[in-house]
Amino acid sequence: MSFTDKVIWITGASSGIGKHLAIECSNLNAKLILSSRNIEALKAVKTLCKNPLNVKLITLDLEDYTTFKTKVTEAISCFGSIDILVNNGGISQRSLAQETSIDVDKRIMDVNYLGSVALTKTLLPLFIEQQSGHFVVTTSIVGKIGTPLRSSYAASKHALHGFFDSLRAEIHTNNIAVTLVCPGFVNTNISLNALTGNGKAQNKMDNATKNGLAPERFAQLMAKAIYKKKQEVYIAGFKEKLGIYTKRFFPKLLSKMIRKLSVT
Repeated sequence: MSFTDKVIWITGASSGIGKHLAIECSNLNAKLILSSRNIEALKAVKTLCKNPLNVKLITLDLEDYTTFKTKVTEAISCFGSIDILVNNGGISQRSLAQETSIDVDKRIMDVNYLGSVALTKTLLPLFIEQQSGHFVVTTSIVGKIGTPLRSSYAASKHALHGFFDSLRAEIHTNNIAVTLVCPGFVNTNISLNALTGNGKAQNKMDNATKNGLAPERFAQLMAKAIYKKKQEVYIAGFKEKLGIYTKRFFPKLLSKMIRKLSVT
């Protein structure tokens, strides 16, 4: 497996899944464009890559759609083209729906859903022109199953599935692939940075997240799914995967199981 001569643009690349995917793709000889709001963290990721000379950095705020046309032009100029866009940037949530400000709902949708959709739409003309391309989206198991304390987060991830499933059907004749990657619990800082009902960070590591899949291993499995152009892949523990199939075949049973999950 190799990404030799492939240009991969990864958002949310300064930490967590994005950081480790960047390192893994660099090990597989990809040319990388890494984006997030934190340029210093991106510089640190670049030094961990196999060939830093083949890594370019572009600051990007997923809430600021007005910059995307300029950012896409800048990204294309890095290596002359783009083969794969990994829509990985996002934020999580830990709060009851009734205690979550609508401003928090809006921010989560702006970053997780509209940011990825807007960037995809801005890059899409290039993929259509070159009659090739690959959109990869980091969603979540919660994009298939809504669970307590994650109502807005689950909604944003469900929305990504709806949009990108539709887009896949529209652009298949243009030789453009769409891969939806659904992580379960991964040992990253996602729960530390998750928004509470008033919009402040939780600043606490969830036990399930702490005991989740190692991000290095997750990145290996995600890179494999990208290479194979899988339509949808679940990279998660047994219980999380079981939940998806239980919902598909025994939805009432899953509802009862979900109600027993802690909401504190």
